[in-house]
Amino acid sequence: MRIIRLAMLSAALTLLSFAAQGQGKVPGNDVLLYFVYPAKGAVIKGAFWARFGLRNMNITHAGDDYPNSGHHHLLIDDNEPLNPRLPILSDKTHIHFASGQTEALIDLPLGKHTLQLVLGDHNHFPFNPPVVSEKISITVK
Repeated sequence: MRIIRLAMLSAALTLLSFAAQGQGKVPGNDVLLYFVYPAKGAVIKGAFWARFGLRNMNITHAGDDYPNSGHHHLLIDDNEPLNPRLPILSDKTHIHFASGQTEALIDLPLGKHTLQLVLGDHNHFPFNPPVVSEKISITVK
């Protein structure tokens, strides 16, 4: 029984050390994350190509731990605050671009939506302080 407890404790400590490596990575200086398209307040018919811009940092694949680099995450209709100590969720409202994509075809239901970009590190954690774009509103008709 003692061996099992020691093994479980060892595994837990190992997992904590891996999680700590991804937390709180500091971004570069004067970083700007932004939407090339769509523009704030745009009225769009159907699916559209969202294009992402980044200045003073580099885009790379998830898992590649290069200095001053990260990858895009698109938050759709999300109002929750970012926690730099937790990885960015991956679901229908938190889209990961883990292959280093800088554009994507987005198909949203009709209506008003908010979009925001977040730059994640190699382990999908936001930087600390977070590198985020302005949150924009668009309307899909």
